[in-house]
Amino acid sequence: MDTVEVFETEGKGRGLKAAKEFWAGDVIFAERAYAAVVFDSLTHLVCHTCFKRHEKLHRCGQCKFAHYCDRTCQKDAWVNHKSECSAIKKHGKAPNENIRLAARIMWRIEREGGGLTEGCFVSIDSLQNHVEHFGEEEKKELRIDLESFLEFWPSESKQFGMQYISHILGVINCNGFTLSDQRGLQAVGVGIFPNLCLVNHDCWPNCTVIFNNGNHEAVRSLFHTQMRIELRALGKISVGEELTVSYIDFLNVTEDRRQQLKKQYYFDCACEHCQKGIKDDLMLAVKEGEEKPSQDVVKDIIQLSKDTLEKIDKARSEGLYHEVVKLCRDCLAKQEPVLGDTNIYMLRILSILSEVLSYLQLVDEAAGHSKRMVDGYLKLYHPNNAQLGMALMRAGVTHWHAGLIEAGHGMICKAYAILLVTHGPTHPITKDLEAMRIQSEMELRMFQQNEFMYYKMREAALQNQQIQILPEPTNEISPGIFQKKQ
Repeated sequence: MDTVEVFETEGKGRGLKAAKEFWAGDVIFAERAYAAVVFDSLTHLVCHTCFKRHEKLHRCGQCKFAHYCDRTCQKDAWVNHKSECSAIKKHGKAPNENIRLAARIMWRIEREGGGLTEGCFVSIDSLQNHVEHFGEEEKKELRIDLESFLEFWPSESKQFGMQYISHILGVINCNGFTLSDQRGLQAVGVGIFPNLCLVNHDCWPNCTVIFNNGNHEAVRSLFHTQMRIELRALGKISVGEELTVSYIDFLNVTEDRRQQLKKQYYFDCACEHCQKGIKDDLMLAVKEGEEKPSQDVVKDIIQLSKDTLEKIDKARSEGLYHEVVKLCRDCLAKQEPVLGDTNIYMLRILSILSEVLSYLQLVDEAAGHSKRMVDGYLKLYHPNNAQLGMALMRAGVTHWHAGLIEAGHGMICKAYAILLVTHGPTHPITKDLEAMRIQSEMELRMFQQNEFMYYKMREAALQNQQIQILPEPTNEISPGIFQKKQ
């Protein structure tokens, strides 16, 4: 941690600044979780140590609740699972993820004390809990969690006061970091990383955070690497410059971003993009031309878009994907004469439509919509934004499978360049993307040498194996950095 320094920032409290110069893709620091748990809905599908998804997991023989990849992960988990295992057996069942995380934090405090741990700038005791900012509904949920915690917490463990338990639950509520599976495509758990909590928000940040599941597959345990988060530079960072990340997705207008940050993290964002409303005009762009649509027409179409997105959420949750396609097509037909190509309401419809069409194997139509989506994203997102990289990857694969090899390969190469910065060369999804880049480059050369033969070989391949582009679409929106309790 000699690469960063803690300092007091005006109006924001503590922050971190660079103690040396960094360039795009540099790992500024890596940090292991103080405590972490798998989400309730995935406890039997995800390893409780490294948070990787596996089809076959080994179950703890004592509590029958915790699941692990293998004995290596189970052995590594024992120091954190020992007290939990006993408590679950005694309680009769495992409590929800927030209670389990609070319990793991407090068992660690019982073992080590609440002071600074090795490599940490800040203790759990001194993290912000924002309990004093809770509204009535949040206070009600806190009281319910307190009761659940007290029912679960063993009488033989160290007893903590109600105020301290409330502090820990408050810390989890606003500082719990979202953990993803090994490919980085699904949120699978939540953890507390004290140093990360010191990194302040900016809507146009100079850093990004990625979750690294570690590696337990090496033959010798000496070469095993542990689960951790990595703070990575998105571009050049000078000595003394504050390190920032974005807690939320940038693809919202200033007013909506500020409302979300105030509701979830209890602060008023004063970054340059919020103060100047940078890119708001692009996000709310209307069709240019001789007959510019009136404000009333624009207002009606935006309301229609919001209503349609609610209907789409319902249809997706029920697995009615053909209904989703119909809703998107109808909405898009009404948006196109009114909204600009970078309007976020049109981009949201294009994103959903291209994803679902790809899943339904309608790749030709999906490719057209995904191209329009990434063209809009390229004008809005930071050039090294991870969400932009993932969107380019998805669009590139869709074009590739639609037979548009030139455009597909170009998008895959752009996605690979971004993910090298945001995820690093050893991350599983970067490795997957590199394999796609090599394969699509080989096919592109074949296409350039003999277009007729390329399509003949492609047709033969498709007859032997059906293409599966994407997993089943989900309602899960790309998570922000921190996992807000729902």
